[in-house]
Amino acid sequence: MRHSPASRAAVRTTIRRAATIVASAVLLVGPLTSTANAAPAETPELPAELVEAVQRDLGLTPEQYLERAARAQELNTYARDFRAERPSDFAGAWMSDDGKPVVAVTNRDAARQAEQDGYQATVAPISADGLEQALAELNRWVAALPREVSSQVNNTSIDVLNNQIVVDIVNSPLGRALNLPSLIANIQVQLSPGMPSNDPAPLGGDTYITADGDVRDTPLERIGICSFGFNGVDANGDPVNITAGHCDAVAREDGGSTVYLPNRGNIDESVQIGSFTNSTAGTDSSLDYGIISLNDAGVDAGLDRPTVRGGNGSTLTVTGTARPVVGAPVCKSGQSSSFTCGVVAADHVETQLVYANGSASTIRGFATTACTLSGDSGGAIVTGTLALGVISGSNSAGAPDCVEANLVLATTGGTSSLGISVGDIADATGTRVRTESAPE
Repeated sequence: MRHSPASRAAVRTTIRRAATIVASAVLLVGPLTSTANAAPAETPELPAELVEAVQRDLGLTPEQYLERAARAQELNTYARDFRAERPSDFAGAWMSDDGKPVVAVTNRDAARQAEQDGYQATVAPISADGLEQALAELNRWVAALPREVSSQVNNTSIDVLNNQIVVDIVNSPLGRALNLPSLIANIQVQLSPGMPSNDPAPLGGDTYITADGDVRDTPLERIGICSFGFNGVDANGDPVNITAGHCDAVAREDGGSTVYLPNRGNIDESVQIGSFTNSTAGTDSSLDYGIISLNDAGVDAGLDRPTVRGGNGSTLTVTGTARPVVGAPVCKSGQSSSFTCGVVAADHVETQLVYANGSASTIRGFATTACTLSGDSGGAIVTGTLALGVISGSNSAGAPDCVEANLVLATTGGTSSLGISVGDIADATGTRVRTESAPE
């Protein structure tokens, strides 16, 4: 039955938020050492609100924030090339807490090579390939367990700082009794329990709602709320927005959810700006991504710009794309918690995305310490002015605000959010993020 406009407006605050609580990804700590690389040639001017968030959450100046983001990408390129040349010698790479790049290797000869190339080197016992093989073996073992047992494993991840696999297990009698495989090396088990608008056009991090076809015919309990991610183009060059796949509540065979810019005074007058044409949440690739194909109204609204919403409604222009590097500074934009910052805590995390009906999917991504709340799903994660990923979930989704989330979670490692790399989404779909110069 269709609600009247007045009644729908009166109960619009009951709309469910589509972000799903995900188990905490561990906040990684360990010995940190240092060396330096070149800073960016030019320092882009950042919005004042972004500067405030970086200083508040990271204790960095704008110059330090941009410099560390740039160094992290230089490290990512070096680490990728080093690993390709010496796969058995490479054990990981990260940014230290004072912003210096570190390369982990498995022997002194490889350490001398990294040091000659200008990086601080540390020797670890297990290669990155070995850790990833161990993680895959562990996840196969977990997947084969009965559902009531496998549900006790919150997530698994690679801790490159300490050269080990971390398994986060529910602090329950069954979880504590779980007998982990003894053949997997270096396992650590842990137990763990509206935005103002200056630019009126929609930006990454702003609100969208989903419906089953026409929003006027969709029951209120079926209307979802998520956050726009990065504007981009698909493999055909058509305009899209890249967001979280679990925000698409309609089954793929039904054509995907329709997407609207919400009219907060009357939902029935919301403007349709497109629909999901590609989405997945844990199937096949183990990624959580959704591609919203934009119609003319979406393009006319401004969703063809390389922009993300910053703090207090400011605008951040995306200048390129990046890959997650442990220790790199990040900020995220979402419609619930606005603009918050942190660092990449793990560049390889696999966790269970649990839905309201009790079902779950294994999701692969990276972890950050930036606070994320319910409704932020799909929002944009940046490092410097580079697109890094979209928000999949967090351990603080149920909190009313980030202040309370930080207080409650302080004793268990703090807030942790799961991001899906835009690079992985591009590899899976052919979709590219729009940047200041052109689509990537």
